[in-house]
Amino acid sequence: KSNCASHNTVNLAETKNSCGLAATGAGTVDCSRHNMKCPCGVGDLQKGERYINMDHLFFSTLQYSKDVVVLNVSYDIACQWSKHIWDHMATYPCQMHVECGTKDFVFLVPKFHLPAHVAFCQVMYSHNLIKGMGRTDGEAPEHWWANINPVATSTREMGPSSRRDTLDDHFGDFNWKKGTNFHISLFQKLVAAVPQHDQHLTNFNDFNETLVAERPEEVTRWKLAIEGWEADRFQPNPFEVTTTSEFVSYEDLEHGLNYSLHTEVSPSVLISSGIEIEDQQRQLEREYGALGAHPTDLQLTKLQERSNALQCKIEQWCKVQVLYMPTVIQVRVFDTASTISSREEKPHEVKMWLPSQLKGASNKFCEERVCRYEWELRQAQEFDALNDLRRHLRLRSHSYKFKDNQLHGQRANTHAAAVLTKVELSIKTDAERYHWAWTALVVLGDILQEHSWGNDLPKLEAEHVHGMSDGHTGQSEGNRTLLWIWKAHGVTTGDSKGETGCYIALHVEWCKSRAHAYRWMEEVELLQEEMHQVCAFFNWHAAWWKNQASQRIGLDVAESEGIGAYAKRQAAIQIMMRDNCLKKWHPITASLPRPEVVVP
Repeated sequence: KSNCASHNTVNLAETKNSCGLAATGAGTVDCSRHNMKCPCGVGDLQKGERYINMDHLFFSTLQYSKDVVVLNVSYDIACQWSKHIWDHMATYPCQMHVECGTKDFVFLVPKFHLPAHVAFCQVMYSHNLIKGMGRTDGEAPEHWWANINPVATSTREMGPSSRRDTLDDHFGDFNWKKGTNFHISLFQKLVAAVPQHDQHLTNFNDFNETLVAERPEEVTRWKLAIEGWEADRFQPNPFEVTTTSEFVSYEDLEHGLNYSLHTEVSPSVLISSGIEIEDQQRQLEREYGALGAHPTDLQLTKLQERSNALQCKIEQWCKVQVLYMPTVIQVRVFDTASTISSREEKPHEVKMWLPSQLKGASNKFCEERVCRYEWELRQAQEFDALNDLRRHLRLRSHSYKFKDNQLHGQRANTHAAAVLTKVELSIKTDAERYHWAWTALVVLGDILQEHSWGNDLPKLEAEHVHGMSDGHTGQSEGNRTLLWIWKAHGVTTGDSKGETGCYIALHVEWCKSRAHAYRWMEEVELLQEEMHQVCAFFNWHAAWWKNQASQRIGLDVAESEGIGAYAKRQAAIQIMMRDNCLKKWHPITASLPRPEVVVP
């Protein structure tokens, strides 16, 4: 079962149309660092990108990597594919097995594909956070498809043997061209990496010195935590942001308490999912409201697909809700009976009946613990909404100033007006999110006897939604006062919750800044080492060709001379490519003595 986003690679693996086709495509295993095809790394896909095909290619390629100790494996859906990879290996012949206990396998997701994954995957499978990765992006197969896709118009009509020979020729040619182009590609990468390395290292050192002066003990703990995670990735991930609900659940578990009535959904997860579904309902309602009088079929189809997906989420959520809030069954029955209508209820109109709505509408109560979970999450929702509101207000102020000072003409101003319309919609959405959370807190505050929260999070009125330098309507510059949203406590610093949030944010930002500095430092070191290895390879290849001149025996004089001349010519080509590399790289490598750089 997938615990990540709904990826098409997983969902559509068995739905590819294969009627009358010997193969629906090809799968490849590439060197993600240098974008070169690996031995036994290309195979046909009979019906989509199924695990069995990719497993066979992966284990086949590993037979040529027996001496490699650390293997960084990058795949679009590595978070799901890697779960049972070693169980799958047991079904293959013994000669394809890998001694996984003696090797260090790190499974990653390519950088371009990573944002489509859930937040947990983005910190567990990121190239940017893994020690020794440099600036490798893992997108080598995607880069290569752009070159080989035009060949499909020829190979799709070929027989199996001709098709495979043609693809092998193209793959071999591509690998050869990559090898002959190393003197340019590595040079360009190093020229770009050196200033980036210096900039990120300087930025991190400045940031680190500031934090050490103010929080020396915390920085020491952060350093030990991230070094421990780099040595053992089963330890807590320092890049992961911990939410309030997780704090509550961990606190309960520390005291030996487990209130979960479902194997996968705890009470805090239930409430958090319900709030998220509410946000999706309001977004869907806004999109329905934005439809014109004559929407297109495509617009209606997209909205219907989103409505269907949301309806499925709501139905699954309601099944779990009755475990923790049994009284909601009676409330739903009465609500359905009192609102009988011939019109079908749309997903964005379904009431979720969270604890705050249950008390406010029917005086039905649920357990105080569940109310407390919603209380904590609603407060976090208010802080998030207020933070987003302030950010969008600053963006609006900057956009207006940029428009007035820099833009001229109808076209530019029309485009700017469209951008500002989107910003205004974001501001309105943030204000509505704050209002809904504030309304829920009013109800929950009475249930839990919490009344002090209103001092830091008062009711948001329309006149409060202004930029920092705008003030109230009618106020002059001399009389302008700062609105409360720009003085609110608890967002970054102030009370204990705000201090905790600030501490977590600084911790994660310090870890990421350190990781960025390390990756660029590693990139410079890797490129210099690769340059050295490329020259060593050309020397070895030249010696290998010279040795081939005397390997054939039993030939006449003319044939022996021809073979010898050909071998020496190939050896000369290898030496020439080595010299080109040294000549190209010398100006920049001479300025890099490769000292040991110590990063805090």
